Amino acid sequence: MSENFLHIIDWSRPWLRSILPVAQKALAQPDWRAQINQLAQDASLINQRNLPLQFVPQALLPAQTAYESHIAATGQVPTRENLHDFFNALVWLSFPLIKRQLNALQAAQIADNGIQQTRGKARDAATIFDENAAFLVVQNTEQGRLLVEQLQHHEWQAAFLQQRALFGTQAEVWCFGHALMEKLVQPYKSITAHAMVVFTEADFFALNDDSKRQCLDQHIAQRLSKRSLSTSDFTPLPVAGVPGWWPEQDAPFYADASVFRTRRKLNFDSK
Repeated sequence: MSENFLHIIDWSRPWLRSILPVAQKALAQPDWRAQINQLAQDASLINQRNLPLQFVPQALLPAQTAYESHIAATGQVPTRENLHDFFNALVWLSFPLIKRQLNALQAAQIADNGIQQTRGKARDAATIFDENAAFLVVQNTEQGRLLVEQLQHHEWQAAFLQQRALFGTQAEVWCFGHALMEKLVQPYKSITAHAMVVFTEADFFALNDDSKRQCLDQHIAQRLSKRSLSTSDFTPLPVAGVPGWWPEQDAPFYADASVFRTRRKLNFDSK
């Protein structure tokens, strides 16, 4: 793919806020791969084995070697000339502690279980997180906890309309998954993230974006280091529903059941 793929990205979109500063630096030079490697070197980025992180051509990934295992063993991140891998590199530069911990989890799962036709639960959850996660950062108050409960129960109008004022002051969404970002380059209403809830205190929302990003990187990496991931750690979050992220977010907008679906109920046979 030609590097013309870079020209279709609209950097004014709110869902790219999490990687915007490093993107601006990466695109300051014509050779973005050389630039991201320079940025990684300047930031002293390393993998879990303390090897310097490098973004290398996909051809350097040996045959029959798992992508995650190669990163863990060498510090080399195989990177193709496409949106998917470009965003992945930007996420590594923006959230290096989380990405390092995720790679450690994925590589450990492969080392223990090998490459199988289906991933185990922990590796599956780590892959979902890596590809499609967003952080739902909410102030730890009664109102904030209610917002999270409403989203978890798919009470979309209550969360996104009745509690709309919370967003930007007591609640924020930060995109993390590079596949999620890739889809959002050509956005459509039904794109849904796997949201990880992060409760925080009021002072978080007074920080600048660089400090917020650093806090999230440290906090979530530490969380990942303490226990295995599970798919139950995520709640569905239709990205278009985030206040201010899509036009005409009125009651009929959120009544679109093809996007804002009701929560599936379990039916138990009483016989």
